[in-house]
Amino acid sequence: MIVRRKTRRITLGDVGIGGDSPISVQSMTNTDTSDVAATVAQIQELQKAGCELIRVAVPDKNAAHALRAIRDAISIPLIADIHFDYRLAIAAMEHGAQGIRVNPGNLGGSEKLGQVVDAATMHGVPIRVGVNSGSVEKDLLEKYGYPTTESPRSLIESAMRNVGYLEKRNFHDLKISIKASDVLTTISAYRQLADTTDYPLHIGVTEAGGLIGGTVKSSVALGILLFEGIGDTFRISLTRPPVEEVRVGFELLRSLKIRERGPELISCPTCGRTGIDLFGLAEKVEEFVQTMKSPLKVAVMGCVVNGPGEAKEADIGVAGGKGTGIIFKKGKIFKKVDESELMEVFLAELQQMEFDRRGESAFRTSS
Repeated sequence: MIVRRKTRRITLGDVGIGGDSPISVQSMTNTDTSDVAATVAQIQELQKAGCELIRVAVPDKNAAHALRAIRDAISIPLIADIHFDYRLAIAAMEHGAQGIRVNPGNLGGSEKLGQVVDAATMHGVPIRVGVNSGSVEKDLLEKYGYPTTESPRSLIESAMRNVGYLEKRNFHDLKISIKASDVLTTISAYRQLADTTDYPLHIGVTEAGGLIGGTVKSSVALGILLFEGIGDTFRISLTRPPVEEVRVGFELLRSLKIRERGPELISCPTCGRTGIDLFGLAEKVEEFVQTMKSPLKVAVMGCVVNGPGEAKEADIGVAGGKGTGIIFKKGKIFKKVDESELMEVFLAELQQMEFDRRGESAFRTSS
């Protein structure tokens, strides 16, 4: 059984972080933030996938000024990502940012940092003190060396030094992240940080990589930390469309039995009996179930011979053959369908089950 580390609780918009709040999944847009339409469209897609907090880059005034229109069009808290220019942090909060991420050490000194903290206090905006292994101050690198698995102290000292700057101004509405691109360094650093402070922690592996490499690295590091009760919110960083970060994030939480959102998809590996495009079928079903909320178990199997038996615990499943396929429920054949109609009919059945579970009605597009 996982026992979460006890942390302070902060509130970002209407989402609690830390304390007894659920571990939240977040992502970051890759659009030009000043392009309101494109940014809103991407955030809305992320919302459908379950994203609970969204961060946007604010590299200039145009991006900062666009935040109000973006916030008005979405329904999850909006976080502004700031680097180097303290004025952008203030402008972002003035234009509706509900949270900001900064590395206080690169904002230009205590006076400028003080203005950011004053603005955050006035607007009721939490701050994430975010330190990456590549942005540790030179004096700490000279004292402790570059962060490694054996010695991540420079990362931790950087974070806590910057937290101290905020605490001196009586600001405590914050969370902390200390990210590295190395899995073992990330784990070691967060373990030590968790023993150092009770502020909520944003965990993650920075610059993790593409879909396969990034998913593996993030899942190993974050999976170990979450299993040990460390982490209050996280982002899976992938060089992929942001919606895939959210999908991986919720699958990670599901695998640890921490949280479940929507259906669980199971599918068989291909073999010589596979008579359909199983890869394409599984991919389309996986994409569809991301929009569902009911905790169904959905199976996609490669052949009609073993499909219902191997996935008999699934609430609903599909198995293909040459020219025909079957839809089964709880191990029993529910319907035989021509291969050309299999996807359409199966998705309609999934949608109907979703409506039934939620006590709604839907028009069946299949017979």
